[in-house]
Formats: sequence, structure tokens, C-alpha cells
Amino acid sequence: MVEPRLNRLFASDGRCLDVAVDHGVFGELSFLSGIENLGQAVRTLVEAGPDAIQLAPGQARLLQAIPGKEKPALVLRTDTTNVYGPALPPLRFSELVEGVIELALRLDAACVVVNLLFLPGEAGLYRDSLKNVQRLKAEAERYGMPLMVEPLAMQPGRGGYEVDGDVNKIVPLVRQAVELGADVIKADFTTHLEDYHRVVEAASGKPVLVRGGGRVDDCTLLERTYQVLQQGARGIVYGRNIIQHKNPRGMVRALMQIVHQGASPEEAMGVLASLV
Repeated sequence: MVEPRLNRLFASDGRCLDVAVDHGVFGELSFLSGIENLGQAVRTLVEAGPDAIQLAPGQARLLQAIPGKEKPALVLRTDTTNVYGPALPPLRFSELVEGVIELALRLDAACVVVNLLFLPGEAGLYRDSLKNVQRLKAEAERYGMPLMVEPLAMQPGRGGYEVDGDVNKIVPLVRQAVELGADVIKADFTTHLEDYHRVVEAASGKPVLVRGGGRVDDCTLLERTYQVLQQGARGIVYGRNIIQHKNPRGMVRALMQIVHQGASPEEAMGVLASLV
């Protein structure tokens, strides 16, 4: 029964803003920009008040050591991979953290998240990901731990942040994740935002949270957030567009207005400007 934890992840309106700060687990120097002092970054985010914060096993304590009942829920990263860099290494892999569901229980996580990586021509990496999802689902099911799956369609020969926004590549991966037992889907933007309803449809009723990806300007971020929510997405999982922003607290508050209050991009921009 996953509902008790999902009720902590999602607000009473059924929506969620999850801030991802688990980037360090992937071993890329550029990913550390904005979170060099992760403890301070987590404290800033907690003050901003998102619904959840996504952390890797070794640093989840930075959130869970904060006292009080009002802090964001913990989403625990369960895997690591070496395909996020600008150049792909000769041997590509994806590995689960050992004993991570028991760790998630000890840390009082509301959800765990795992990648489903599809890089054209890399059957081994894809197989690793499928095995990871299946292993994790079997353990998560036993303990009532919600499983968030992150289907990621990559461009041939390119690293993980060079995503392929072709809706016809994203949709089958999303559906596969659901068929394998995902309770929550974390999926990329489609190249043509008006196609995002197809991703939501492929999720077959499972909530879809939209992955933020690389840095974009504020207007673009707020506009496309509004558009995908209008098409049925239940929230967002943004990392670098928040943690590398000059005003992370203000950006969280602005995005929360769109996610939970239905604010327009223009209204959200006003919130951001007021919190400088």
C-alpha cells in the first residue's frame, strides 16, 4: 500500500513540486554548481517550502535531520550512472545502491526514484536500467514504498542532459515504466509542448512529474511549466533551474504559485521579482 507515502509526497490538491539536489551522485563536476555547500542549499530550499526535495543516500540526512513536521518530503535517489557527462565513456553502466529500500525506510522517505535510460545503440545500459527498475519494484512493493521511474530518451552518442524530446520516443518509455510498476513518472518535456498530453495519456493514470533538464531563462521555464500542467501533468521535478538560479527561494515560490495556485507565467514572474 503506497498511498500513505504518496499522500506525503503530493499536496492535498494532488500536485507536487520536487526539487532535485541529488546531482553529486553522478560524479560530474559541472553538476555541483549551486550545491557546493549542499547543507546550505538544503536549508535554503526547506525555507522556500517545496513539496519534496530529492537527495542521494549519503546526503539525505541533511533534510531529515531538520526538526519539525513541516519540512518537505524526501525523495531518495537509488541509482547512479556514468552517462550524464558531455562525453560518453567507453563502458556505460547504471547501478543500484545496495539495500536502498531498507535505507529509504530508515530515512522516512516518501518515495524512491530510479532511471530508465534509453541511449540508442547501448543495449547494455538499457538492460541495466530495466533490471534496476524490476529489482527495485519487487523490494518497494514489499514495503509499500512508492516508486518513481525516470524514463530518459537520450540522443545517439550524447550525454544524459542532451535529451531527445521526440514524443514518439518518450511515450513508449513512459508506458514501459508504468507496465513495470511505476507509481509516479518523471518525464522530460517534449520538443513540441502541445504534445505533452500524450505523455500524460501514456502514463495511464499514474501521476506525471516533469523533469526540468538543463538551464533555461526564467520566462521560458515558467511558460513551459504552465503549459504542461494545463495538459495534465501533476507537477515538476526541477534541479538546476532552481539550485543554480540567483534566487532559488524566489524561484521555488514562483513555481509553487503555478503548480498549486494555477498562476499564469506573468503572475509567477511577478512573485519572483517581488522576492529579490
